[in-house]
Amino acid sequence: MLATKDIYHSYSRNQNFQFPDLHCDPAGTLLIIGQSGVGKTTLLHILAGILKPSKGQVIINNEAIYDKPSNGIDLFRGQNIGLVFQKPHFVQALNAKENLLLAQRMAGTPLNNMLIDDLLGQLNIGSKAKAKVNQMSQGEQQRLSIARALVNNPKVILADEPTSALDDRNCEEVVKLLKHQASSFQAALIIVTHDMRLKEIFPNQVELN
Repeated sequence: MLATKDIYHSYSRNQNFQFPDLHCDPAGTLLIIGQSGVGKTTLLHILAGILKPSKGQVIINNEAIYDKPSNGIDLFRGQNIGLVFQKPHFVQALNAKENLLLAQRMAGTPLNNMLIDDLLGQLNIGSKAKAKVNQMSQGEQQRLSIARALVNNPKVILADEPTSALDDRNCEEVVKLLKHQASSFQAALIIVTHDMRLKEIFPNQVELN
């Protein structure tokens, strides 16, 4: 579960954002949509525990994350929040499976080869487990990003523009994968995007202006 209360952030006198209160239940979905300049990236970073807001609170799994010390927030993020970025970020020297093991290690969770193998299989990239990331197609890398977001059994999945660079067919496929995996893990799925195609898919939505 994720909820926010009175989130406000100011970069300067002329650049500040007041965000609506949000709520997303376990296995629920929330679409946060808006054009450039309305604070989508700022809000995503606040929800992810990357940027502390000037005011307000983010509550995940009944814990107020900004009441924690900085190192506590980092650990909490690794164990409870799965991030899917528009452009995949991986350690190029490692293969697909090793990147997922690294995500578990950095979160301080036990290494779970069985979970990783199962995830890769569910996402139809089991045959790429030993492939380097640069040997994988864009679609395969996107699936690996979803696997990494799920590898620590998160309470919340945050997806940043996961479809804006994709054609209609691949857009539909990625959305289907995200929804299915979030439901399987009973995780709240929150997508931040300017991709208006998703407005027809997710009834629970907030539009930033």
